[in-house]
Amino acid sequence: MGTAHPFDATRALSDDQMAELCSWRAGDPWAARRASVTRCRRSLLTEDGHLVILACDHPARGVLAAGGDPLAMANRRGYLARILRALGADGVDGVMATPDIVEDLLVLGERARDSTGASPLDDVLLIGCLNRGGIAGTVFELDDRPTAFTLPGIQALGLDGAKAMVRIADDAPESGRTLAWAAEAANQCAEAGLPLFLEPLPVRRTETGWETVATWQALSRAAAIASALGTTSSGTWLKLPYCDAYHCVAGATTLPLLMLGGSSRGDFVGLLGEIASAMAAGPNVRGAMIGRNVLFPSSGADPRDAARAVSAVVHERLPAAEAAGLWLGVSGGGPSAEE
Repeated sequence: MGTAHPFDATRALSDDQMAELCSWRAGDPWAARRASVTRCRRSLLTEDGHLVILACDHPARGVLAAGGDPLAMANRRGYLARILRALGADGVDGVMATPDIVEDLLVLGERARDSTGASPLDDVLLIGCLNRGGIAGTVFELDDRPTAFTLPGIQALGLDGAKAMVRIADDAPESGRTLAWAAEAANQCAEAGLPLFLEPLPVRRTETGWETVATWQALSRAAAIASALGTTSSGTWLKLPYCDAYHCVAGATTLPLLMLGGSSRGDFVGLLGEIASAMAAGPNVRGAMIGRNVLFPSSGADPRDAARAVSAVVHERLPAAEAAGLWLGVSGGGPSAEE
């Protein structure tokens, strides 16, 4: 079997681009707002009923580890370079992120349009993350307040939807407060006609902090709870991790489901297998919203090849073994970072 193509962040985001990005932050802070007006938006949320979305909201919650590096996502240049690289893969539908990253991408996209006539954000969904107040490892972690986008902020930038997370813990009152806030977020998105991607995670307290309970029983319960949040479930998508008996999780709701990837674990081929298994678990499993496992698929690997492999499983229903060949470059796979 082949080896994954290498990735060079400096080729994906040059010194000049990074310098210009920092310059507009200091001298032209509303450039992102102007860029949002000229962005070429897609007319439909999904053309084939399926989605592959890059999840890029982890740094705002203080989650910075990926690929074995505890501070991998603290390097903003490297992080943006990986996002841009993955967005270039066929079949990647969009990116979900916090305001700072969305604004960086908007400006970089507009500068690319000025020089090449096209933007990497053309026909790409931009999903705004609402709540990042539950900073990882803090005593208020489950009091996950909306500290990122507001719905008016999402509308002002012409974004295509919103994302929220609620962790469900039976012994934490703050979990109930976040649940009530998530219901109001669902109401606001429904009134605005925008889709909401809702991530309901059952969690339990451990000696080292909160951990997700990734069993089909716990995830089915979370899906049932989340499906009923708000005055209408129209426009709500659920985002849930994979587990054994995923068909039971899918069967707990009729809402469309996207699989999340979780922490970067260094087993990208195994992840592809889980995505393929999830896609076969029920007619409402509609794709994946994955961040670290695509952006940091393995040491030095190209995020574009990883994103292409995921999109092949989701959009083309390619078997995981064949999709792994796209990543490893043995089946006519995606171009390397040197091209």
